[in-house]
Formats: sequence, C-alpha cells, structure tokens
Amino acid sequence: MQFEVLARCHTTRARVSRMTLAHGVTMLPTFMPVATQAAIKGLTSDQVDSLGVSLILNNTYHLNLRPGLKGWNRNLLTDSGGYQLVSLSKFTTITEEGALFESPFTGEPTMLTPEESISIQHTIGADIIMQLDDVVSSLTVGPRVEEAMERSVRWLDRCIAWHDKSGKKATQNLFAIVQGGLDPGLRDRCLDEMIRRKDGVAGYAIGGLSGGEEKAKLPEDRPRYSMGIGFAEDLLVCVALGVDMADCVFPTRTARFGVALTHQGPLNLKLSKHATDLRPIDESCPCPTCKDGTSRAILHHTVTHETAAAHALTLHNITFEAQVMGRARSAIFAGSFPEYLKSFFASYFGDAGYPAWCVNALRSVGVDLLETPNARVVSGSGAKWEYSDNA
Repeated sequence: MQFEVLARCHTTRARVSRMTLAHGVTMLPTFMPVATQAAIKGLTSDQVDSLGVSLILNNTYHLNLRPGLKGWNRNLLTDSGGYQLVSLSKFTTITEEGALFESPFTGEPTMLTPEESISIQHTIGADIIMQLDDVVSSLTVGPRVEEAMERSVRWLDRCIAWHDKSGKKATQNLFAIVQGGLDPGLRDRCLDEMIRRKDGVAGYAIGGLSGGEEKAKLPEDRPRYSMGIGFAEDLLVCVALGVDMADCVFPTRTARFGVALTHQGPLNLKLSKHATDLRPIDESCPCPTCKDGTSRAILHHTVTHETAAAHALTLHNITFEAQVMGRARSAIFAGSFPEYLKSFFASYFGDAGYPAWCVNALRSVGVDLLETPNARVVSGSGAKWEYSDNA
C-alpha cells in the first residue's frame, strides 16, 4: 500500500489522501458499498464500476460458508467475521482459540480462529484484510467489554504473525480494529496497544460506537476506517473528525425498502404523496436512474413489487453516497470544507433542526452549524425520515 495525504482542512481534522493498492487507486475519504456475498444485491460489477466506485467490502464469514458471484476487478476490503460474533451471537461460542459458529444454514460447527480468518481473506484476494476481533454489542457493559478488548489485542498479534509468514504482505494489507465498547478508558488502552504494533499493520479501523477523541491519536501516516457508518450526517461528521473510510449496508438495504437518499433528506417512495410526482429523484443526480428520467411516481408504484425498481434505487443511493464524499474531497482541496458542512446540513435537515450530537461533534473541530441563519437543535438522533404522507 502507498498512502499519501494530499490536502488538509484548515479548521477540522478532515484530509484528502491517495491510497494505492494492488488493484488501483482509491481517493479518500470514501464510502465503501457492502457486497456481502461478493456482489451488491441486484447489480453487476460493471454497473458498480460505472458509478465511479473503486473500493467495496465483502464478508469473510458468509463467503466462507457459501461462495458468491465474483467479477470485481477493483480494490476490495474484506471484514474478518468479527461482526458476526454479535449479529449471529445465538449461534456462537467464543473462546481464546476463536469463535465457534453453528452454521445458520446447515447447523454444522465452524471454528473461526484469527489464523483461519486471515487465511480465508488471503484466498479471497482482498487488498485490505481485517484482523479478527472479539466484538460485543455497543449496549454491553461490565467485565465482558474489557475481556473482549484485551482478547482483540491478543488476536491481533496472532493475525500479524500469520500474515507476516504468508508472503502476501506486498499485496494484502492488514488493518487493526480498535475496540472497548463505550468506555473511553478501555478504548484508549486498546488504541495504545495497537499503536505499539504499528509496524505490523497498514491501517486502523474504529470498531463499535466511538467519539472523536481516539481519531486524534491515530497515526497520521495510516488510513483510518470507521466501521458501519452510512448515514450522510454520520459520514460527514466522521470525515471532519479525521476518518478516511467508512462502510455500511444502509444505502443499499434502504433502497430495497423503497427509500431514496437525497441532499434534501431521504424520500420514502412507498408513500402515496409520490404517486403522481413525475420528477426524477434528483434532477441534478448523475446516476442512471435519474439521468434516464425515471420518475418518483413509477418508482412508487413498482418499488415493492418489481426487483428492477429496487435495483434502480440502489444505483441512485450508491451514487448519492459517492457524491457526499466526493464533494467533501473537493471542498477540502478548495479550503472550503467548513462551508460545505454548513451548506449540506442546512439543505439536508432544512427546518427540521440539527441533531444535537452533530452540532456538538462539529463544534469540537471548530465548525458551528448554529451560525447558519434560523438554525436550531433537536435532541435524539435527529434522523430525518418521511414516515407519513403528512411528513
């Protein structure tokens, strides 16, 4: 991997970087669509490539159980299977050796050790591979959180040792994952331990819910990856805090539920208010769905009945996420990233009010959203959704 920081925001911790991997160049910050079984549901690799996407994510655990349809020739990141320790917890027993899964398909037992996880990712051929970590739910408290954090550090050592002797370090790059639940002290301890192992890893991922503190401590000469982030407001706050990469099933999964992402907030196209709207989702969007003039009305009538409509929304939502991050890169280069943040949030939330957590997080890096005329703060997540025809 070659990693070069090209520009920095003069106010926040945001930066633009060039990451060169075996299958090409990916400009950062970027959003990675999730292709769990090697392909994004409903789309061909050529379709995804045509959207300008250069880095996607595959799921190691699921691909080990069932092969996927492959055809992607650009950069690829594989997760380690650690997330399945939470999502499939009722099928899983965790020991120091690894995670013993009961297959949700056949019931057969499968032991996923740190070494086995790395071997599977080597076989898949991913450009970026993740350590196996001991993951707990973000709601977990007590000694289990510390146990999982300390085991994640020990498992990182095993992943580094296995990767070092594989002969694949020149083309496949191992990332460490910072854990520790919602305990800042545990997260700091985990981060310190992983920084001590800097020579053995090419980058760092932030696992679980976390604040901005640890991002400031991460090494400047390594990519920073915030796992499981997909809402537009989350992406931009993370970029402002210094994150380079993010992934989430959100834009593709929400497309299959009939929701289109726009710069004025999500549109729930299942609502009858869209039944006679002949406008495209976004007249300025370059995605094939909008360029072809596919109307909100036709999507409303077909989205839960025809798979083609879900595919059309998937193309649009991936393009939207790419636009959000692409405009962030352009703004950082131009020295106008704080202005981009204020403009985006004003357009996205309108008069609904800004989520308090967004306001507070951006203030921590010198951007005050409340300087925007008529801005106000709302409590809670502040997620903006169309729940009814009156919304």
